[in-house]
Amino acid sequence: MWEEFKKFASQGNILDLAVAVVIGGAFGKIVSSLVENVIMPLVGVLLGGHSFEKLSITVGDSVIKYGIFIQSIVDFFIIAVSIFLFIKLLVKLKIQKEEEEPEPEVEPEVEPDIELLTEIRDLLKEQKRMGETE
Repeated sequence: MWEEFKKFASQGNILDLAVAVVIGGAFGKIVSSLVENVIMPLVGVLLGGHSFEKLSITVGDSVIKYGIFIQSIVDFFIIAVSIFLFIKLLVKLKIQKEEEEPEPEVEPEVEPDIELLTEIRDLLKEQKRMGETE
């Protein structure tokens, strides 16, 4: 089982996943900061100075802070849209890069007998040309 795991880890898939998780976490923090510090204050101004986070209902001795839940939903949608646009941009850049770099043409392998016949044909053509010029 250990050998199987080492083989899986050495294929690079696990490293790609780890890098994606770290970058995704950092990107998520950036977008969360954007939402908390820029977008939601603007939404609060549009709503007349109200903040989602302050919305709550008191039931008996309990306080249900549903505004924080709404804030989390808004954060999720903004993060999801941001990541979608970022991935879309990366895919577009990758496609452009692939279009710029044409694939090298692979010459088909010629069987030895075909190659020999081609050489004989070329030699006969050359001898015929030599005979015509004399």
